[in-house]
Amino acid sequence: MPRKESATKSAALHLTALLIGLFVAAPFVLMVLISLREPSTSLPQFSELIPEQAHWENYSQVLFMPEIPVLRFLFNSLLVTSVIVICQLFICSLAAYAFARMVFRGRNQLFLLVLMTMMFAGTVTQLPVFLMMRSVNWLDTYWALIIPGISSSFNIFLLRQFFLQIPKSMDEAARLDGASDWRICWSVVVPTSKAALATAGAFTFFAVWTDFFWPLLAVSSIRMRTLEVGLSIFKNSYGGTNWPLQMTAAVIVLLPLVIVFLAAQKFFVRGVTMGSVK
Repeated sequence: MPRKESATKSAALHLTALLIGLFVAAPFVLMVLISLREPSTSLPQFSELIPEQAHWENYSQVLFMPEIPVLRFLFNSLLVTSVIVICQLFICSLAAYAFARMVFRGRNQLFLLVLMTMMFAGTVTQLPVFLMMRSVNWLDTYWALIIPGISSSFNIFLLRQFFLQIPKSMDEAARLDGASDWRICWSVVVPTSKAALATAGAFTFFAVWTDFFWPLLAVSSIRMRTLEVGLSIFKNSYGGTNWPLQMTAAVIVLLPLVIVFLAAQKFFVRGVTMGSVK
């Protein structure tokens, strides 16, 4: 009897997870189906969601549209997001190692200041950052899009908490072999923290890729726009009259996020289990 109840609960949990998954995936599936319809058509009825003929040429039409450089927007987003993710993982790993593994005067007070910066919303600091970028003539350049985002107090906190779980005996063994703090960080601590690094990198990718307000402030020329801002330009030009092309542009924006999430999903699970199982 208990085995039967356990099987029933397991089936109910799997069914619930399946229903939730279908509910979450439904908007993305709807976007893909509409994007494959013939251009310049209205939103279909529910019974007409599946197009009679898939118009894959919509994607090439959007990417290579001469009026709006969507391919350039995509390049800008990939470049800016990739550089920021790499810089954040490098800088935040160094800061997290210092706060977690090194002993120096004022360490706790300095870490408290880092945590206090998390209390302020990003929009509060964007005006001072804008003025700083203007003072060094970096507006409308890649520097303005990249430099303000190369560090993150949240990622420092996340990596520090993970580094604290690594046994310090590994550091001591490395020091006996003559390793410096730099060598211990990159040869001992960082390779052991792939799950935390993948999680921090994925969070950073999501935040930078979907950022709209700062790229809108930092750059003014069309060719320097990121894909998120470029989507609004595309919507103003075509979204009101051409739903298939609008949904095609939305799928192009969303697809990298889905790929990164699926690639980093196993690291999310590993990071949770490593934090709960010794």
